[in-house]
Amino acid sequence: MVITVEDGARPLLDLLWIREAYGLQPEGDLPPLLLATPTPARPAPDAPLAAWAHGWPEVWRAALGHAALPRDPQTIQRLSTPTLDPALRSTLLDELFGPTWQDSFGDDALTPDHEVWDTARAHERMAPDRHRSSPEHDCVDALVPAWRAGLTTIVELPCSGVWSQRVGDHGLAVTTETRMDRTAYADALRSFS
Repeated sequence: MVITVEDGARPLLDLLWIREAYGLQPEGDLPPLLLATPTPARPAPDAPLAAWAHGWPEVWRAALGHAALPRDPQTIQRLSTPTLDPALRSTLLDELFGPTWQDSFGDDALTPDHEVWDTARAHERMAPDRHRSSPEHDCVDALVPAWRAGLTTIVELPCSGVWSQRVGDHGLAVTTETRMDRTAYADALRSFS
């Protein structure tokens, strides 16, 4: 049994930061607010906030769907080939990262405050005590039936509150709070099977 836990999908982290930093209010079954609240962003006077709010859910769905897909382990190896054709390199990078905010709206929304928030998040993810517990091991009775039902990828989102959502045939998105709460995580895993 192999389960991948994706807890650092850059496109998703960017989208969550943009949603919260700019106070966007997209509708739908979306994860709750971030655990680490970003500093409110000061949009440029001509920033298309209405277009951002309108387009955010579509980019979110595409990026979340991609994050839950199984990865081809050969992609990174192929990208390291020095003589790789630039067009193929671009295609492989698209396969690796999937749809991003920048693809649809450029990078104007990603301010230096985003970089500060992202760096702090990276340090948090790499903390020595971060991986001491094994939520999957703790919930193996719920994990095995989910795996048998097709679960291959768990997408952890650094958000507060209990929330989970099935993503396609093989993925389950959960908040950090859900994954760290044995009962909530087991319930989320059971919802997959």
